[in-house]
Amino acid sequence: MAQFSFIPSGETNELAEDIRELFEDLAAHLKQEQRAYSGEYHPSLDVIETDHSVEIIVDVSGVPSDALRVLFRASIVIIAGEKAPTRASAQQTFHLVEREFGRFARAVRLNGAFDVQNAQATLRDGELTIVLTKLDDRRNRPHRIPVSLSHPAPSHRTGESR
Repeated sequence: MAQFSFIPSGETNELAEDIRELFEDLAAHLKQEQRAYSGEYHPSLDVIETDHSVEIIVDVSGVPSDALRVLFRASIVIIAGEKAPTRASAQQTFHLVEREFGRFARAVRLNGAFDVQNAQATLRDGELTIVLTKLDDRRNRPHRIPVSLSHPAPSHRTGESR
């Protein structure tokens, strides 16, 4: 069974460089109307394990796929993105704003072996689903190495008298 754990906020300093690079990439590629220059967004997520995979499902309603980035490094999945606030037109006045917006980064540490090269991330109906297929983890398992009979190697000693 694969094990997972959430990255405590104190540990995010270790991931700061990766997260900074993801945010820089978003800033360089998003249109101005997709940017959130303030605010904090905290999307909820679930981690589900099956016999064959681990799935991470993140609520990202209102976040377009080009405003999302997923990175896997050192057994940690980082999900970063940017949710732009709803823009009011000249004829509108907001009376209540409860929906969050802004940049976000979530990280989940996974223990086990995964086929990262074939991992998938799909956005559908406001949910980002990341699927990592499990690999057979052979670490710490005994592996028998057969012993074969070898013929004695010829002596490389020259000039010796017996």
